[in-house]
Amino acid sequence: MRPFTSRMVRVLAAGGALALAVTACGGQSGSDTQSGGGAGKAPLVFGTTDAFGTVDPSGSYDNPGWEILYNSAQTLLSIPPGGTTPKPDAAEKCEFTDPKTYTCTLKKNLKFSDGSPLTSKDVKFTFDRMLKIADPNGPSSIFADQLASTEAKDPQTAVFHLKFPDATWPFRLTTAAASIVPDEKYPADKLQPMGNDKIIGSGPYKVTKYDPSQQIVLEPNDQYKGDKKLSNSKVLIQVYKDEKSLKSAVESGEVQVAYRTLTPTLLKDLEDNGAAKKVKVVKGAGTGIQYLAFNNKKGPFAKKEVRQAAASLLDRQSIASQVYNNTVTPLYTMVPKGLPGHEDKFKSAFGDKPDQAKAKSLLQKAGVTTPVNVQLWYSPDHYGEASADMFAEIKRQLEAGGLFKVSLKSASWEQYKKDYAAGAYNGWQLGWYPDFPDTDNYLSPFYAKNNFIGAGYGYSNPQMDKLLTQEKSTSDQQKRQQAFSQIQTIATEDVPLIPLWQDNMIAAVRDGVTGVKDTFDPLYTFRFWLVDASKAK
Repeated sequence: MRPFTSRMVRVLAAGGALALAVTACGGQSGSDTQSGGGAGKAPLVFGTTDAFGTVDPSGSYDNPGWEILYNSAQTLLSIPPGGTTPKPDAAEKCEFTDPKTYTCTLKKNLKFSDGSPLTSKDVKFTFDRMLKIADPNGPSSIFADQLASTEAKDPQTAVFHLKFPDATWPFRLTTAAASIVPDEKYPADKLQPMGNDKIIGSGPYKVTKYDPSQQIVLEPNDQYKGDKKLSNSKVLIQVYKDEKSLKSAVESGEVQVAYRTLTPTLLKDLEDNGAAKKVKVVKGAGTGIQYLAFNNKKGPFAKKEVRQAAASLLDRQSIASQVYNNTVTPLYTMVPKGLPGHEDKFKSAFGDKPDQAKAKSLLQKAGVTTPVNVQLWYSPDHYGEASADMFAEIKRQLEAGGLFKVSLKSASWEQYKKDYAAGAYNGWQLGWYPDFPDTDNYLSPFYAKNNFIGAGYGYSNPQMDKLLTQEKSTSDQQKRQQAFSQIQTIATEDVPLIPLWQDNMIAAVRDGVTGVKDTFDPLYTFRFWLVDASKAK
């Protein structure tokens, strides 16, 4: 894998830089290029323990759902494997015609998997419905602050009118949240019901079966016009209830790739003993993170000093070594190592070892009675069985000096999402995979007033919002870096959440399978079309 430094993005921003056009190269417009799946190629059987929910772009905001969308839908722009800058996908070209107007010309003769034409009317519908639905667990926060309106200027031209100049706008259009859906097949004011007959996109695959608890099937989309060449005849995603079953499946050859989630203990066993069963562990540098979110409005963590005290008691290195066998790295800011602006602000403010005296002083000065009774929640079906071990370790750390009394609770992912958004939890586990490769994507989603976590999180700070707007609106990289530093300082003072660790991308793969490492980059997009299982052992 490329080192993290190759992922750094020089964002093209306001003023003259915003005039950059993103244009398809000659011969790459895809107007007559088919996906190429079928005869002579083998199916790919992919195993996971992921909990799949909706794959409606207006409601899906987790990695499992986005994985389906990235492979079965198109966006106007996309980030190619190993790339860092947007390239045309459904668009022939996109450009800023002024600092607050972004115009995209669609490729000709695009069609959805059901054969219906894809036009700018569908683009406008896609963005209008997302902002109208504004699903509390959905991705509308990626666009809500920036987008004033979307215009279908003519059948081939879509125009985005922005509220302010935004250096990150082209990157936002590469996210799965921007997957284009047909206006005549999706409801305008509610999410599409789940089911393979309801999933309609224009990407290289089409969804022919969607049973999120057992199996999802992707087959070549014969309507696709683009440059993604399929290396397999179809993809069968097998869903397993637990990590041990997933490990057994890849060892027996029942699946050819096992990805998300295998516990650190199981991964170590495969590294040590997998060769005898024709299995190898493939790793890549990642920028996925996990953190502890708090209810900042009500309950024990509504007091800033209680959140600061908790931050003073956490030992991330113990979590990394004792729970994850050092397959993750302690994280002291929401910005992962390797991205511009990363500063270990939490380490500077609270140290890297538990500080009982500091925590006690914070609580005493705030007049908080100890022990502070808190409930912490986690979701093992979404974040893996190691979540229980991690929260047991967090409980041990918080309770060690008698300042906290922790009750641990867990819930299935679908219920979990609803509950934390409704404000039912004191503190809870969340993870994050990047929407696009820019530092802002690790700041705005969590610290902006219209953040993705929702009302149950309840964090806002006007000074934070001002700084976030500034860093997105300037082409001056020095000014962006200064804003990033100030944002992280405020985040350390307010402690609306606590960053915990940064991960790696890891999969267990049968011998003979190729292309897996090519899909590993910090975007966390598993590009099924790159993986060839025809020579799997």
